[in-house]
Amino acid sequence: MPRELATPAPAISILTPAHDVARFVGATVDSVLAQDFSEWELVVVDDGSRDNTAEVVAQRRDPRIRLLRQANAGVSAARTRAMADARGDAILFLDADDWLAPDALSRLAAALAAAPEAVGAHGGFAFVAEDARPGDRALRTKPVAGPSGDLLERLLVENLFANGGHLLLRRDALRQAGPFLPHLRYGEDWEYWIRLSLLGPWTAVADTAPVLFVRQRAGSAFHRMARDPAAFAPAMLAIWGNPALEARLGPARFTAIRRRAEAENDWVVGRELIRHGQRAAGLEKLRASLAQAPTPKRAVLLAAAHAMPLLPRALHGPFVAYPG
Repeated sequence: MPRELATPAPAISILTPAHDVARFVGATVDSVLAQDFSEWELVVVDDGSRDNTAEVVAQRRDPRIRLLRQANAGVSAARTRAMADARGDAILFLDADDWLAPDALSRLAAALAAAPEAVGAHGGFAFVAEDARPGDRALRTKPVAGPSGDLLERLLVENLFANGGHLLLRRDALRQAGPFLPHLRYGEDWEYWIRLSLLGPWTAVADTAPVLFVRQRAGSAFHRMARDPAAFAPAMLAIWGNPALEARLGPARFTAIRRRAEAENDWVVGRELIRHGQRAAGLEKLRASLAQAPTPKRAVLLAAAHAMPLLPRALHGPFVAYPG
């Protein structure tokens, strides 16, 4: 009997692309198994792993878990493959090195159910160290990524979301938005959240406790690419080349927000250059960002960045160097 006829469709499909994450994926799957909301399925796409990622997933024996394998095609292709196989009315994209709070699905599902007009619900998240385990102290916490309502303009300036693991998305909205863009290797999720935001508003969970714990890994795409201005270019081209965007905003607003987004990218690049030890280049990017989009907070942070050699590490704030 085909699987879709043998078991009822779940309320939520959790979709996890996985590539060479044998060290982490067990904790990710275990966090799904520990949910107090039971109407889920987990679709893991092993994207050409060279380690024993698939074997670690297969050890977790539960009929709600499915493991698909494909040749390495990148995270966008893996997510799209999982979307095609998903059966739930709502979708959550969980990275294979993060984990969910035990009540993550129930809290996100309640928020989404209470806002039928929303394309998705979002909750708080926390960053943890690369070798952290559930229960360890978080490095820092963001209670919510933004308010409920129309987040399009805020998302255009910066990606408010850590990743898809603290978002519960309506299946119908994903059908309208279409697949992830396979040629994007950085910022592919940012571009997708913007496409969803063109379709409708978002809703936030009512409380501030994290629903997702995000590992800060030295091998992550952000760690490797966020200091390179060229890394932003393909996603920016896809975002601002979407004809629906200018039609929605109008030419003047479109141009103004794009300038703010470019300034925000410069700030991120500058901050990450400093964190990677390239202080002079980083300060140059920070100054360019502030000149294009000045704010009092950024002016204070820029002054602090210039004074870093005189300050103890504890006062380096967002510019603190990465370990090692």
